[in-house]
Amino acid sequence: MADATVKVAEDGIAEPPRSALIFLGTGCSSAVPNLLCLIQPSDPPCHVCSQSLSLPPDQNPNYRCNTSLLIDYCSPEGKHKYILIDVGKTFWEQVLRWFTFYKIPQIDSIILTHEHADAVLGLDDIRTVQPFSPTNDIDPTPIYLTQDAMKSIAVKFPYLVQKNLKPGQEIRRVAQLDWKIIESDCTKPFVASGLEFVPLPVMHGEDYVCLGFLFGERYKVAYISDISRFPPTTESYISKDGGQQLDLLILDTLYKKGSHNTHFCFPQSLDAVKRICPKRALFIGMTHEFDHQRDNEFLEDWSKREGIPVQLAYDGLRLPVDL
Repeated sequence: MADATVKVAEDGIAEPPRSALIFLGTGCSSAVPNLLCLIQPSDPPCHVCSQSLSLPPDQNPNYRCNTSLLIDYCSPEGKHKYILIDVGKTFWEQVLRWFTFYKIPQIDSIILTHEHADAVLGLDDIRTVQPFSPTNDIDPTPIYLTQDAMKSIAVKFPYLVQKNLKPGQEIRRVAQLDWKIIESDCTKPFVASGLEFVPLPVMHGEDYVCLGFLFGERYKVAYISDISRFPPTTESYISKDGGQQLDLLILDTLYKKGSHNTHFCFPQSLDAVKRICPKRALFIGMTHEFDHQRDNEFLEDWSKREGIPVQLAYDGLRLPVDL
């Protein structure tokens, strides 16, 4: 466990350690650049995807891995715990880019929104950020998920779920995970690494429930990465009209125009922000239709009109907060 680093302000007074939100990924399931734009370029070529070949990812906010958030939670005792929301297909790259940049030493717990590929297919790589043991003799990382997600992952990754070896089966090094079942219910919070989370069930298509999460006591954050519709109880729970105004809403937005059967698109995301009325909002889950600079200029004007600051997030964005 890493201790808090004491920083000194310009006036020479030591600043208290703070929590932070680190956006490991802000892209759609297929990530950005869209590979088809690179192997079968259009005429003229896609500006956003072409940029990925001319700029390194850390200088290109249009380079987007699968949506994932790392919460650097600083406890009242000044100790840092690292809570990861979702472990998608691009997890290895996210560790390479952002764990090294921000000096993240470990993952203390994991939370899954759902069991789709862009949220779970990096689970095998969790072993790369755990202490090495050829016999798997290490403390497992707690991982929180619904029973439905657990059933699906047991099929996808049976070797990560299986606890006992079969007769004659050799030991193989795999990620060590402590599976913990949570409910899709706003009234049933859970605690991960000392921080309380409230599940926020939302529709991800009309036949599928995905979870967002509300967390933070002093600074309230709602993280909703995959949504096509808010159930009334969930929207009321996090809306200003419901009596609990968010400090930050992190919300799905897939395409620039129109609608989609399993995701919010730009018009629906903006409408939701107006209804929920958070103090600030950041959008995630974007395809290559979004150009970070151009669309944030549009959002700057929209924010002035509506009185709610809204921007597109980007991979590597780090927000210090007091949770």
